[in-house]
Amino acid sequence: MEIIQAESLVQSQSIANAQRLVNDVIIKHEGIMMYCDSAYTYEGSNRVDAFGNVHINQGDTLHLYARKVYYDGDRSFAQAIKNVKLVNPEITLYTDTLDYDMNLNVGYYDCGGKIVDSTNTLTSKVGQYFLDDNEAHFTDSVVGFSDKYTIDSEDLRYNTQTEVIFFKGPTTIRDSVNTLYAEDGWYNTQTGEADLNLHPMVYNDTQSIKAKQISYNKENGDGLAIGDVFIEDFENRTIIQGNKVIYNEEKETAIATDSAVFITYNETDSLFLHADTLKSIPDTIDGENLVMAYYGVRFFRNDIQGLCDSLMYFTKDSLVQLHRNPVIWSEQHQLSADYIEMIQHTTAPNEMHLKKNSFIISKQDSGRYDQIKGKNMTGYIVNGKLRNIDVDGNGQTLYYARDKEAVIGLNRAESSNIGIRFKEGKIDAIAFQKQPEGQLKPILKLDESEKTLPGFEWKIKLRPLSKDDIFWRPEKKEVTEEEEKVTGQ
Repeated sequence: MEIIQAESLVQSQSIANAQRLVNDVIIKHEGIMMYCDSAYTYEGSNRVDAFGNVHINQGDTLHLYARKVYYDGDRSFAQAIKNVKLVNPEITLYTDTLDYDMNLNVGYYDCGGKIVDSTNTLTSKVGQYFLDDNEAHFTDSVVGFSDKYTIDSEDLRYNTQTEVIFFKGPTTIRDSVNTLYAEDGWYNTQTGEADLNLHPMVYNDTQSIKAKQISYNKENGDGLAIGDVFIEDFENRTIIQGNKVIYNEEKETAIATDSAVFITYNETDSLFLHADTLKSIPDTIDGENLVMAYYGVRFFRNDIQGLCDSLMYFTKDSLVQLHRNPVIWSEQHQLSADYIEMIQHTTAPNEMHLKKNSFIISKQDSGRYDQIKGKNMTGYIVNGKLRNIDVDGNGQTLYYARDKEAVIGLNRAESSNIGIRFKEGKIDAIAFQKQPEGQLKPILKLDESEKTLPGFEWKIKLRPLSKDDIFWRPEKKEVTEEEEKVTGQ
C-alpha cells in the first residue's frame, strides 16, 4: 500500500495499528488509485477504510464512487456504501451498497440497484455485474426500459455489448406495438427481435398469439410460432390453430400447417375448418381478411357441414367459396356442384349458390331420397334451415308425393327453371316456369333404377359429425348406426 498524498497523517489513538489520513488523500495499490477526503490504513495489511467523496480508479477504465469504501487489498475486495456509482465505458451502475471482487471483476448488490447504458435502464433488488463477460444478472423485481420497450421480470441477464436480454421466469415485454410474455427466452433491445419459450404469448388490442415457442422480429414483422399455435383475431372473430404458423405482423399475413384449423365464431355458434394449409391475408378493405384453405378441406358447424378441395372466406362479405368437388350437408340435405358459394346476411336469408352440375339430395324415411338436379341453383336458408331452392337450367326433380303423411308415389318432373319450397326438410311445393314433363308413379310399380336421378351419389360417410371429425381422412371413415340416428342420416 503506497500513500501518495495527504495533508496530514496521524496515529489513531482509538484504533490499534491504525493511522488516519486527512484531506486530499491519494493511495495506490497494485494498479488501483484511491482518492478520498479521509482514510484509515492499518499496519501489516493492505486495508483501507476511505471516507468522503471516495473514488477508486482501476486500469483507467473502471471508476467506483461512494461516500465510503472498505477496501481489502489482500483479498482484492471492496465494499462501497452510500451513493455508490460504478462506471466503465459501457454502463453505469447505481446502488446504495456494492461488494466488488477485483480479482473476478464482479460487483454485487442486494439492496436495490440500477444499471444504465446509452439506451437502456434496468433496475432490480438484487444484481451482479460481471465486467469481464460484459453481463449483468438481475433478480427480484426486475424492471427495464428504454424509448422502445419496457420489461418486467424476476430473473434476467443483460449483455452490455450486444444489448440482448436473456430471461427466466414470468416476464412481460411491451414495445410500441405488442405485449410479449414468456417464462424463458431472449429479447434484443435494439432490434425488437425475440425468441419466446415456455408459455409464450404475443398480443395487442386486435389479436393474440399463443404457442409452445414463438420467434418474433419487430423490425420486419416476421414471426414463427411452433407447437399448439393459437392465433385469435378479435375484430374478425376468427381463430387459426396449427402446429406451425409463419406470420408477418406488418403485412398481416399468416400461413398455418400441420393440423391447421380455422375457427370463426359468434354469440351462438362456431365453425371449425381443417385443411392441409391455411393462409390469411388482408382484404382490399381495411381491417378485413381473406382466408384461403387448401387441400382436403373439411368443416363443421352445428347446422352445416361440408368438404371440398380448397376454400376462400372473405370476412367482410361473409362470403365462402368452395372449389373442386364441394359437398355440403345441412339437416337431411346433401348439396353438391362443381362450385359452391355461401353468403351470410345479417337481416336477409343466407344464400347458397351452386354452379354447374348442381345436385341436392334429401333423405326421407325408409331409405327414400328426394332429389333436385340442374345446371345452377340458388338456395335460401332461414334460421339454419333450407327454405327455398331456385333451379336455373336443365331442372329435374324426383320426390315422393304425399297425401297428408302417407306416401302415394314418386313424382318425376323436368323443366328448365324450377322453384321449390321446403317445409320440415321435405319438398312442400314446386313451381315450374315452363310446362313440365313428368309423371307420378305408384310406389309398388317402381323399379329400383327409377328411384334416383342420373349422377345420384349419397356421400354420407364423408360427412363430418363433430368438430374433431374434421381431421378424418376418407379411408378411415365409418358411420355407426347410432351416429346415423343422431344426425338423421
